[in-house]
Amino acid sequence: MHNELLDVVDSDDAVIAQQPRSVIHANRLRHRAVHILVFNDAGQLFLQKRSMKKDLNKGLWDTSAAGHVDAGESYASCAPRELHEELGVTVESLEGLFKLQPSSDLGMEFIQVYRCRHNGPFSLAADEIDEGCWLNPDILDKRVTSNDPTLTLTFKIIWQQFRSIAN
Repeated sequence: MHNELLDVVDSDDAVIAQQPRSVIHANRLRHRAVHILVFNDAGQLFLQKRSMKKDLNKGLWDTSAAGHVDAGESYASCAPRELHEELGVTVESLEGLFKLQPSSDLGMEFIQVYRCRHNGPFSLAADEIDEGCWLNPDILDKRVTSNDPTLTLTFKIIWQQFRSIAN
């Protein structure tokens, strides 16, 4: 989990090397990740509380599911894998929403964001997630606007971008 092999990419998101996750993070190299927003039929978003065992953002609330794109893997194949690994579910379709450019705030990750619909129940990966909850978008808007410190910075950036295209 903590030292998987990832693709290092250039500013155009083209693969230039492969390195262990620890080397990529230590040297702040550009790499790839996916984040999935899972909504239920009532329009609520499922948030996960990151495990206290995680090395980054432990105990903070984050997108429904997320993870690094493994070396040689595509964004499109990574997203359903992460949904299954973290939440124990599969979905019929994942909608690609937008792609964020790497920055210091985003851990130098190109982030492809997806959306899907699922009502649960979920089987949360114990080593990844401590708990989860459904929240209404208006509550999330308030928490993000107030810069809620219990939310990851990445989630706040993703949510602001999502709301700017969803409205």
